[in-house]
Amino acid sequence: MKLPAIKGFDEEAFNKYLKNTGWLMLARVGSLVIKILVGFAITNYLGKTQNGILNYPTAFTTFFVAAAALGLDGFTTRELLRTPENRDRLLGTAFWLKLAGGICIIPLIYFAYILWNTHKPIETPLIYIVIVGLTGITQAFYITDSYFQSKVQAKYVMRVQVFGNIISALIKLVFILLKLNVEWFVFALLLDTIILAIGYVYFYSIKVGSIFKWVFDSALAKYLVKHSWPLALSAVLVSIYMKIDQLMVENYLGTGALGIYSTVVALSESWYFIPVAIVTSVFPAIMNAKRDNPERYMKRLQNMYDIMVWISLSVALFMTFASPIIYHIVYTPEFWDGAHVLTVHVWAGIFVFLGSASGQYLIAEGYTKLSMLRTGMGAIVNIVLNVLWIPKYGIMGAALATLIAYFTATFFILLIPKTRQQGIMMLKSLFLVTAFQKIFKR
Repeated sequence: MKLPAIKGFDEEAFNKYLKNTGWLMLARVGSLVIKILVGFAITNYLGKTQNGILNYPTAFTTFFVAAAALGLDGFTTRELLRTPENRDRLLGTAFWLKLAGGICIIPLIYFAYILWNTHKPIETPLIYIVIVGLTGITQAFYITDSYFQSKVQAKYVMRVQVFGNIISALIKLVFILLKLNVEWFVFALLLDTIILAIGYVYFYSIKVGSIFKWVFDSALAKYLVKHSWPLALSAVLVSIYMKIDQLMVENYLGTGALGIYSTVVALSESWYFIPVAIVTSVFPAIMNAKRDNPERYMKRLQNMYDIMVWISLSVALFMTFASPIIYHIVYTPEFWDGAHVLTVHVWAGIFVFLGSASGQYLIAEGYTKLSMLRTGMGAIVNIVLNVLWIPKYGIMGAALATLIAYFTATFFILLIPKTRQQGIMMLKSLFLVTAFQKIFKR
């Protein structure tokens, strides 16, 4: 399709980024469909209590695994865009840092489990927690994804993710057919990350070169850690305010309630691949616009906020009306209580979409500490509200706490003078002001 000539518009670049976003979307949609279908089968097979035990290790270890990544993925992509000639040093240094982080979190996970278990006995065995904690090591190989994103070559990421999810799905279906116990499905969580790691390394090897050419640079390591630690802490805080509700549901209501609530979270968050795919793909375009044309930079940010609202609002409306039907069709009756909880939880997605978009602005401007601060506020709000509302309202209280916490984290930038403009831009998108402006200008 030939687009009309517009001053300052680069059609070739537009098509490149659009195609890259399309590959990412295809990968995520394919993965989503596979995961949801297999997830329904696993959930009904295990029942709510065993399903709670299966989901608990991921909720427990997510804080540690996020810390192990050291915030290096997004920052490495930025550095590869700035200095592509340093590819082997950047990737090698980031890889060894992430690998060291993954190893270091294992004893931390162990001691955290022991301490938590003395406070309140945990139904999930320690070995399950440790197995899932090992994903912090395998994720070190994901650094190759940063290279493909910097080159706007998402099709390779797509192939790995789709193929990996197909293999994972087949393995889990075999487990169900063989009537295996829950521990096999816990092992499968680790196996998923191993399959993806092998896939990423394979495509990097055939398209770029051997990972054995990577070089560790101690001076560069200090630079990366110095500049990425706010992103690392922010990732930990994100995992806290996105997963702490599941830990607290188990703590207050038991594993069975967690089994039900985890279905709510899975269906609600299954759409979160969309903002990730969009912002990952257009980040290079945003960085280029910031460098070359400030006006275009702001327009691209506003357009990104608009797209995020349109998509997330559509999803929230659809899921609100469809959730009772979905639960009654795909889940056994013991999970049906989750339907009305999903109608609340899914609206938090609007703030996740906007938060992902504004997060790219904070990275582009170098406001990594502000990103950490706003995430911290969201985490605090989520913890406090969960403590107050879960005992009183059950899993609905956890959903309400999540909704308010996500809103707080996203719009916290309104309180900071230098980022207030972005908050106002998001509000314009949220209340469809810019949408009506575009309609009436036609």
